[in-house]
Amino acid sequence: MSQLMWLAADGYNVTRRNLIKIKRMPELMVWVLMSPIMFVLLFSYVFGGSINVPGVNYREFLIAGIFAQTVVFGATYTGASLAEDMQKGIIDRFRSLPMTRSAVLVGRTASDIVYNVLSITIMSLTGLLVGWRIRTSFWEAVAGFGLLLLFSYAFSWVMATVGLAVPSPEVVNNASFMVIMPLTFVSNAFVPSDSLPTPLRIFAEWNPVSAVTQAARELFGNTNPLAPASEAWSMQNPILYTLIWVVVILAIFVPFAVALYKRAARK
Repeated sequence: MSQLMWLAADGYNVTRRNLIKIKRMPELMVWVLMSPIMFVLLFSYVFGGSINVPGVNYREFLIAGIFAQTVVFGATYTGASLAEDMQKGIIDRFRSLPMTRSAVLVGRTASDIVYNVLSITIMSLTGLLVGWRIRTSFWEAVAGFGLLLLFSYAFSWVMATVGLAVPSPEVVNNASFMVIMPLTFVSNAFVPSDSLPTPLRIFAEWNPVSAVTQAARELFGNTNPLAPASEAWSMQNPILYTLIWVVVILAIFVPFAVALYKRAARK
């Protein structure tokens, strides 16, 4: 129990250290928040008129996809920050302190939840301005936002692993781009998956980004209740499928990231 208390205390201090960057580098937060606004406006007004989603206003269909894309892309900040700390020798300074080794990773991923809360808040306000509405109960909406944040937290551990495995933030950005772009664009985030060619449709239906997007749409009430149900189990049970992915990602990448961090700290 005492070890867990030390981990929580050390993780809190690292989280606080990462959040102080907002005060010292406000321009960083400005760009983090401007990106989702740009995507909401771009897809709503540029592509919205040419994409038809039967029974649903495209702007309502779109917002959950933008949420999912933003929290996934936001996870790259975890990897880039860790790679930068490695490059600048800050990890060596942490190693010299009497703190639990995994606290650095716990604090880093926890602080990203705060960034994602701010991003989702700004996106929600922008979505309301362009016509998005939540058509379910308050608690269902809370569950939708909570599921997005839970998925983003799990994905942050994937990027933390990448950040500890590569030599620089630039490599993190390039490597994550190669993975995240197919995950977000070959999904149901921006277009219905049944409009895709068969191989891409199958990939999209089992894509975790599609699952969290579909789960958020259902919890926000942004789906067409008369639309034919997908034959894929993942799309019939998107909330459960998303939670399964969260558990699998955390089970694989938390110990992997901690092992990489300990090995890096010994160098």
